[in-house]
Amino acid sequence: MTIVLTPYWNADGVQKLKMARQPPPKPAKGLTPPELDANVHVERCLAQLRSKDKDIEKNIYLSQLKDADTNMFYKLCLTHMSEFTPLIYTPTVGDACLQYSHNYRRPEGLFVSIKDKGKIGTVLKNWPRMEEARISVVTDGSRILGLGDLGVNGMPISIGKLSLYVAGAGIRPESTMPICLDLGTNTQKYLDDPLYLGARHKRVSDQVMTEFMDEFMREMSVHFPKLLVQFEDFTTDHAFAYLDRYRNKYPVFNDDIQGTGAVVLSGFINAAKLASEASGQPLTSHRILFFGAGSAGVGVAMQLMSFFTMQGLSKEEARDRIYFVDSQGLIYDSRGPMAEHKKYFSRHDYNGRPMKDLFDIISYVKPTALLGLSTMSGAFTPDVIQAMAALNARPIVFPLSNPSRLSECNFQTAVENTQGNVIFASGSPFPEVDYHGHTLWPGQGNNMYIFPGLGLGCLIAQVTSVTDAMVEASSLALSESLTAAERADGLIYPRIERIRQISAQIAARVIRTAQKASVDRSQQLRSMSDSQLLEFIEGKMWKPV
Repeated sequence: MTIVLTPYWNADGVQKLKMARQPPPKPAKGLTPPELDANVHVERCLAQLRSKDKDIEKNIYLSQLKDADTNMFYKLCLTHMSEFTPLIYTPTVGDACLQYSHNYRRPEGLFVSIKDKGKIGTVLKNWPRMEEARISVVTDGSRILGLGDLGVNGMPISIGKLSLYVAGAGIRPESTMPICLDLGTNTQKYLDDPLYLGARHKRVSDQVMTEFMDEFMREMSVHFPKLLVQFEDFTTDHAFAYLDRYRNKYPVFNDDIQGTGAVVLSGFINAAKLASEASGQPLTSHRILFFGAGSAGVGVAMQLMSFFTMQGLSKEEARDRIYFVDSQGLIYDSRGPMAEHKKYFSRHDYNGRPMKDLFDIISYVKPTALLGLSTMSGAFTPDVIQAMAALNARPIVFPLSNPSRLSECNFQTAVENTQGNVIFASGSPFPEVDYHGHTLWPGQGNNMYIFPGLGLGCLIAQVTSVTDAMVEASSLALSESLTAAERADGLIYPRIERIRQISAQIAARVIRTAQKASVDRSQQLRSMSDSQLLEFIEGKMWKPV
């Protein structure tokens, strides 16, 4: 699309210029091959992609294609969603981050450095599409997937997430703004790497970082008043602290905490129904054991409390259905000092010896669901999975760590050790399994199901803040989006190829929830019927030409 300036007169009668989008002009005769056919060119681009024998090479090719021909990139994304998603985001984005400083070719986002403290606004004003900016994914690179502190090598996270916003919800490409905050890195190999692109010093203190973040968020709101900010891959303590600090001042949410929680809640709702049908036990009887107690795990647990409160339990009763295991074993009060974010789910009803072995903990807790957010590859051993199967007719096993190589188990292992009865969802994709003549499909608790629709709803409603109820609404809309055919196949998440339809439904639910909380500024949407609102949302989605 081409951006052109057209004149208009404001309410005061002053002539202004506004940006408008026009389809790109056809190249003048002779500037392209005379027999170039658009449909054939799609196949040409696809063939070039599939000729690469490494996923990281495919990621690099797609990055270059997006830069050279945005429409073609997203046209292919929408047509081949299940093939493209793992290449532009998890798991391949992990390798893209690890190799970022070595593979760097051109600028694609905005870097804001600790050296800019005190003058961050001047850096933000350098963004070339200030008037168009509507959504930004912001990372400080301190906890990328399960890969640790990557510093500015975390930029592909912001770029990849925003590509999914465009593909999954029709956010306009020119309205996206990837940002990486360079606050140093504590990973020595990057400080020693002559090709590393970031500041060559350890991370700044919490006090200095908070001063930087306060200035950054304030200046973002000044220069981009229509912008929604998504925080991504901050360390656990900072993720919770900055979400709490800014969520009531600016339109902001944290995808690791809220997005992950919402997508897992959606899958768990459908999984719990299947498990309860098999066991004959009520939904209130479920017990969830979390393996991994970082920001993602605790964020998911906070969201899953909603599952129990929706069944009529109190918050205290809901909390009692959730258990946590960290590197020291079962988390309980008398174990000793612990990080602040772990205390809410610490057990009050256990005072025995430290319990560290996961098999022993399963025997004690007797969970119906085992969720992994530990980034400990293979932690769900065959013995552990068999223990879950011995307790449950249909055990729920969600190894949610990313990327695939850090998953607590794979789908094949889960199927074989439960005689095909497992209800499974992972963070990264796994192939289907043929078991005794039946094809079994793994679920993928991919945040891509949630954040594009959530973000789209927030932008269309022009929200002043993102409430917990809006996040929960996105989760419920996703859980209700399964078709009859998908339910017949035993799926707990819809097929990713329907992502735009799903995102529109999520956006509509988010908008209605924002209206109930009076955090919406698009008042004209309130007079629309639900069908009119959905049609309006679908009409706002950008489509490649």
